[in-house]
Amino acid sequence: MIMLSFHKSRAFLVLLMISALISSIDCQEATYNAHICLGAANDTASANFRSNLSAQLSSLSSKATVDSFYNDSSDGIYSLYLCRGDVSGSTCQNCVDTAAEEIQERCTSKKSAIIWYDQCMLRYSDTNFFGEEQTSPRLLMWNTKNTTSPDEPNFAALALIYNLIVQVPKSEEKFGTDESVTESRYALVQCTRDLNSSSCTSCLSELSKAIQGCCQGKIGWRILAPSCNLRYEQTLFYVQQSPPPTTPVPPQPDNGKGGSNTEIIAIVVAVSSVVVIGALLGFWYYCYRKKRRHSEGETSEVILLGNLEGSNRKQLMDGEMHVGNDDHNVEMHYFNLSTIRAATNNFSAANKLGEGGFGPVYKGKLPNGEEIAVKRLSITSKQGLDEFRNEVMVIVKLQHKNLVRLLGYCMEGDEKLLIYEYLANTSLDVFLFDPKRSRELDWAKRANIITGTARGLLYLHEDSRLKIIHRDMKASKVLLDNEMNPKISDFGTARIFGGNQLEANTDRVVGTYGYMAPEYALEGVISIKSDVYSFGILMLEIISGKKNRGFYNPDNDPSLLLHAWKLWNEGKGEDLIDQSIVHSCPKSEALRWIHIALLCVQDDPAERPTMSSVVLMLGSKSANLPPPSTAPYSMVRFAIISDQSSISGTGTGFLTSDQSTASVSR
Repeated sequence: MIMLSFHKSRAFLVLLMISALISSIDCQEATYNAHICLGAANDTASANFRSNLSAQLSSLSSKATVDSFYNDSSDGIYSLYLCRGDVSGSTCQNCVDTAAEEIQERCTSKKSAIIWYDQCMLRYSDTNFFGEEQTSPRLLMWNTKNTTSPDEPNFAALALIYNLIVQVPKSEEKFGTDESVTESRYALVQCTRDLNSSSCTSCLSELSKAIQGCCQGKIGWRILAPSCNLRYEQTLFYVQQSPPPTTPVPPQPDNGKGGSNTEIIAIVVAVSSVVVIGALLGFWYYCYRKKRRHSEGETSEVILLGNLEGSNRKQLMDGEMHVGNDDHNVEMHYFNLSTIRAATNNFSAANKLGEGGFGPVYKGKLPNGEEIAVKRLSITSKQGLDEFRNEVMVIVKLQHKNLVRLLGYCMEGDEKLLIYEYLANTSLDVFLFDPKRSRELDWAKRANIITGTARGLLYLHEDSRLKIIHRDMKASKVLLDNEMNPKISDFGTARIFGGNQLEANTDRVVGTYGYMAPEYALEGVISIKSDVYSFGILMLEIISGKKNRGFYNPDNDPSLLLHAWKLWNEGKGEDLIDQSIVHSCPKSEALRWIHIALLCVQDDPAERPTMSSVVLMLGSKSANLPPPSTAPYSMVRFAIISDQSSISGTGTGFLTSDQSTASVSR
């Protein structure tokens, strides 16, 4: 009997060790996808709010070992977590712990936020969202590989998803998986359990509508929203449910021979050990494959707002998001459509500031009193969506006093809105080309606008994390704040260059005739010198008070540029200076700046200075300037071509008085 007890104890210890080994091998690493810091830019959380939030999230994570879903509220804070229905309690708790810590670090000052991982989702807010079906903002991800044709629906995938959408809302867990093992197809859908059956069905059905736009024909994809999510892959990504345990063999009666009992126990322990170790190896292999798939970046293309550098994922956007990528995290604020409607008096005509090819621009005021400018994508503008994405992706990466500040955006239903800081003096062209308002621009203000714009372009070309070519630099793209300081706007047509890239060829020429460099307009060659050329034209306009396009001169000079060149070579540079300032400005400085402008608009890009050189020349009164090269003959040819052309515009300016922006596919 003593021997029998010893073997039983040894069997128990072996099983205990195996159990501990299982726990240690469990895939506990939380795989981060994205997060969102919600709310208006100035709607910041107090220290007391942050303290209460920390306490609540800590309490929340303690529930994760026993339940895959939990929600709680206290002190005016509402929070919940949702773990994927197949993960273990320890994995769930680890993910929720990680999420609780990360969301507080990433959204320190926000009263509302959401964060997604592969294994869980966590969110909190200062308003009650429990039981509300919310499908926006959302995260879309898909594998870049196609099954067949990119436009051909994957009916096998849709069949699995639609079957789950019918079944899962009726289940208590509101979680389900389905698969076709012979064809290697796996699907999963889930709702937060605060939703009732009809809300869960509605939530999943709404997400399924997005499949056609992003994911049909793809070999794998997922769509995540605050209240529900769905996913399809051709590789197993969830833990399959184990079959029910078999009925244990009843113990044999003791025949008085302890040895046989000992042998039975030893055999049971050995067999159990082999089975469990085999299961552990299989589970380890699953974890290994899962981590390997993640590290290789097989899931792909993500539609959200985020970083453009150093990632295997090309990140665009759908919804306001924070996307993690080591040192390049980017924060954007999401505005609810109802907030923007209230701020702009439902986009009233009285609030309209102007309209460009992108769509109308409205003035608004947020509940906290902050004034904003809202660019509203025109529903009829097909090209506008690409420009919308491009502008957000570019400008969110940039911070400079001479660049307009993007506060956030809204994508809800058919509405796509960009929310900017409001600049009371609108754009430079409103002042510069108006006979009365141009008198408000004395030489000091014009000089400040020129130097500020030059510094903004220098930042884009050389000092920002991205090398950016604006491609449509003109007066309507320069906004003025209360003190008439310039801020470059409109990055819808901007082009991002690699760190060592000097130029590129494009089949789609975008910009405005009269401001495009000739090599770009005629040959599609783009470089930082393209912006230098446009800046030179802008300088001539600011100094003369005349437009380059639509320029009229009795001597039949076809453009302001050729008129300026002619006066310069005749020694009559003073005649180019705006008559409203010619008697009050320092003429030597004005003439020097005309000289710099002519250096910027030389035909040969190699002859044009860089923006760093331009900034140095503008700041120096003694440095010798080289003479401009020969007359811009290509500009004569281009002026004749542009005068005879009639191409519809697609500009995206706040106040685009010049509606001649070109978008030419060749």
